[in-house]
Amino acid sequence: MIAVLATFGPTLLFGPVIAVEAVARRDIVQTVVAVGHVESRYRVDIGAQLTGVVASVPVEEGQAVKEGDLLILLDDKDLHAVVDQAEGALSSAQSRFRQIEQSTLPTAQEALGQAEANLLNAQKTFDRTKQLQEGHFATTSQLDTDQRDLDVAKTRVRAARLVVAINQPGGTEYQFAQNEVARAEANLRSAQARLSYARILAPRDGTLIFRDVERGDLVQPGRILMNLSPAGEIQLVVQIDEKNLGLIALANKALASAEAYPDKTFPAEVVYVSPAVNLQRGSMEVKLRVAPADAPAYLREDMTVSVDIEVARKKDAVVLPLRYVRDLEGAAPWVLKLDGGRARRQAVKIGLRGGRVIEIAEGLSAGDRVVGPDATVADGQRIRAAARE
Repeated sequence: MIAVLATFGPTLLFGPVIAVEAVARRDIVQTVVAVGHVESRYRVDIGAQLTGVVASVPVEEGQAVKEGDLLILLDDKDLHAVVDQAEGALSSAQSRFRQIEQSTLPTAQEALGQAEANLLNAQKTFDRTKQLQEGHFATTSQLDTDQRDLDVAKTRVRAARLVVAINQPGGTEYQFAQNEVARAEANLRSAQARLSYARILAPRDGTLIFRDVERGDLVQPGRILMNLSPAGEIQLVVQIDEKNLGLIALANKALASAEAYPDKTFPAEVVYVSPAVNLQRGSMEVKLRVAPADAPAYLREDMTVSVDIEVARKKDAVVLPLRYVRDLEGAAPWVLKLDGGRARRQAVKIGLRGGRVIEIAEGLSAGDRVVGPDATVADGQRIRAAARE
């Protein structure tokens, strides 16, 4: 009997030894956890601008490329022939234009000068013959002949002036030749542009995330041959439960990790919160920006990621491990507090929630001790706190 009292007496008198947790003060950060995927801010669809047969595809899906790298080469023999033809036409047009400037116009101007000189001589001869005829020293027949010569000289001057006019800048022949050169230049540019379309180049640095073209394929405009994920800023797209709608805001900071590399984290920032909730999922879409300097090299398009979005922070808060609060999701959470050697039910008011700890806004103070959740203890029961190791 004495042995039994010695063994069970303290427990009967003072209660069982129970593990307790002391309420502490520390900084707390509340986060919202979500899962999503990696996505570039936009994707570039790459296709052909003309119909042709693929001659080569020197890149592979998943390959990183630089702006200007050759992605697809189309058969361009016919296009080269068109360019050669256009170059020949331009050369001919330029030759005709130079001929007007260097030969036709100077010759016409020289002929005009000669015609004007002849006209001056014919006019003087006519005037002299007319005076002589008036004094009866020349015949009417001679005057008629000089008149015809004068008329011919005037006609030749008019013709020469017309030739000069149409071949000088602004004239019809000059303008026609100039237009021919411009037309030939435009045709050459068009032919060169079509030739350049045979070389499909990377529009910017990035990674090819899709390829649907092989050598020998007949391609045409409108068909997407490749998809490029541009290098630079990437974003994380996650789904947030609608109950956290009031917590998420633009510029919230976050720590993210890829499912394939769970031990490595990188920073991100909320840049978009969907204005609507998905009815089927009961969630909203949130996008987070990852700065180029912070993006790890192992990130890939559509890779699964997990993010911890920081929604609140408080310094020197009264905190307790999350699991010590009972009915946490109910309307009246409470704890079993060690008070005067007895476990007492104590209502508490909850503040911020961290990953494993929770802020006790009201009901407890730093240093108070709380019974663990695994202990089978009734409200008002005597207990003894287990000694700390």
